[in-house]
Amino acid sequence: MSRYTGPRVKKMRALGVNLPGLSRKTLDRRPYPPGQHGQNRRRKKSDYGRQLTEKQKLRLNYGLGERQFRRLVADARSAKLATGRKLLELLERRLDNVVFRAGFAPTIPAARQLINHGHILVNGRRVDIASYRVRIGDVIAPREKSRSLQVITSSLEELSLLRPDWLEYNAGNQTAIVRSLPEAESVPFEIEVQLVVEYYSKRM
Repeated sequence: MSRYTGPRVKKMRALGVNLPGLSRKTLDRRPYPPGQHGQNRRRKKSDYGRQLTEKQKLRLNYGLGERQFRRLVADARSAKLATGRKLLELLERRLDNVVFRAGFAPTIPAARQLINHGHILVNGRRVDIASYRVRIGDVIAPREKSRSLQVITSSLEELSLLRPDWLEYNAGNQTAIVRSLPEAESVPFEIEVQLVVEYYSKRM
């Protein structure tokens, strides 16, 4: 399944949660599922339905295809940390997410575009791979010539989210330093990650 490029708020309404990495818009105006009968739906979800919903939250917020997501789940399984917590850590450590959480882009898709076009440096070197996994001590910053880009300046002026504790931002030179690995609690929306683990335990 490829990366989703359709109406973002519609997907968030279907899942019943704001996904700040996907869109700056929220569900405040229409906090119910899309469709003619959206306001009247009260059906209880099956276990599979709940698992699928939690998986889709992560996939859509972080902008991953199904194949990419499966690889991350496999990586998380092989780690010493609990699979669910490790999965959330690996998602938060993706460079496109870090660029977004540092405030250089309004959403993860916007951050991915900055990275793909070569506007982002990691430790002084250009990195154009959105899935690049940051480590403790990495310094992330826009290129000198890219700092005046409107998408970067406007995003820094009006942050989509507060910066997480594991990132240290220096406004003077527009750099973000990874001070520690992200915790599961760093994910900026409610997620029952154990349901995601259960979903893939039957399919991998």
